[in-house]
Amino acid sequence: MTSSFFSLLLIAGAIQGFAFNAFTFLKQKKVSKVILYLNLMVLFLSLNNLQAWLIDNGYRSDFFFIKWLKVPWYMLLFPMFYLFLIHYMQVESRLRKLLRISIFIFSIEMILRVAIMYYTYYFIEGLDSYLIVSYTNAEEIFNAVFGIIIVYKSSFLVFKQKERYQYILSYDDINWIKVFLRLGALIIAFWIMAIVIHNVTGNMSAYVPLRLGTSVLLYWIGYQGFFRYKIVKDRISLRNYISNDRIQSLTIALPRDNTISSKHERDFEKINQYITSEQRFLDAQLTMNILAQELYMSPSHVSKIINNYSDYNFSDYINSYRVEQAKKLLADNDFDSYTMVAIGLECGFNSKSTFYTAFKKLTNLTPTQYRERY
Repeated sequence: MTSSFFSLLLIAGAIQGFAFNAFTFLKQKKVSKVILYLNLMVLFLSLNNLQAWLIDNGYRSDFFFIKWLKVPWYMLLFPMFYLFLIHYMQVESRLRKLLRISIFIFSIEMILRVAIMYYTYYFIEGLDSYLIVSYTNAEEIFNAVFGIIIVYKSSFLVFKQKERYQYILSYDDINWIKVFLRLGALIIAFWIMAIVIHNVTGNMSAYVPLRLGTSVLLYWIGYQGFFRYKIVKDRISLRNYISNDRIQSLTIALPRDNTISSKHERDFEKINQYITSEQRFLDAQLTMNILAQELYMSPSHVSKIINNYSDYNFSDYINSYRVEQAKKLLADNDFDSYTMVAIGLECGFNSKSTFYTAFKKLTNLTPTQYRERY
C-alpha cells in the first residue's frame, strides 16, 4: 500500500512537471533565459521521476540495451538551477563554461554506459551485469559530488556575495531562494545517506523519501521562480514608467483650526511638495520619523500639520498617493497583464494585503474591481 502510494506521487509529480513546462512555454510570447533554465530544471526532474517510475513498476523492455539504459537526468538539475539563479539575480558569470562542462559530463556518462552495456552484452558470459551496476554506483557518487559543488557555489553567492546582486534586491529579497538552498542542502544529505544505505544493504527503498522530497522542493521552486520572475519583470517595467510620472499634489483641505498660522500652511505645502516631487510615497519603509528627519521637523509637528491640512492621518495621507498611483496603472491598458502584487509593491505598499486594504478603504473598491470597471 505504501509502495503504491509513493509510486502514485512519483508519477503525479512527473505529470505535474510536464504540465508546468507546457503552461509556462505556452504562456510566454518570448521565453527568457530565466524561464528557459527554470523549465529545463523541472523538465529534467520530471524525466528522472518518470524513468524511476517506469523502472519501479516494471514498465520497460526486456531487451538488454533498453533494460539497462538509465539516463542520468538528475545530473543536469544542478547546472540548470545555477544558470537560473545567475540570470534571475542578474549576476555576471562565465555561464557558457558551466553549460559546456555539464553537457560534456552528461555526454561522457551516456557514452560510458553504452560502451559498458555493449561490452557486457557481447563479451561477458551469461550477461553478468556486475560492471553496469558498479558503473551506475560510481556515476551516482560522481554526480552527487558534482551537485554538492554547485549547491555550495550557489550558496556562497547568495549568502556571502550580496554585493553582486544589489540590483535585484530592490525588487525581491530572495528569501525564498535562501530557503530553497537550505532545504536543498538537507536533501543532498538524504541523498548521501541513500547512496550509503543502498551500497551497504542493496535496499532501494532508501531512495523513496529522497525522490519525493526532491520532487516537492524542485516543483516548488519551479512555481515560485516563475511567478517571482513575473513579478520582478513587472516591477522593473513599472518602476521605469513611474519614475517618469508625477502625481499632482492632493487638494489642500481647509484647516479645522482657524488659528493655525500661515507658517503651518507653508509647512504643509513643503511636506506635500517633497512627498510628490521626490516620490517618497513609493518607499514602503517610509515612516513619520523618517519623513520628519528628512524635512528637519519634529515628528509631532509633521503629524499635526498633516492631520489638519490633509484630512488624513499620516498613514492614510501617504497611502492616498500610493492609491492614486495604483489607480492610474490599473486604468491603463498597457498594464492590464501586470500582477496586482507587482503594482501594489511598486506603488509603495509592502504586501498585497496592505495594498488591497488601503485601496478598499480609500475607494470602496478592490484593485480588481477598479481594474474591471475602468
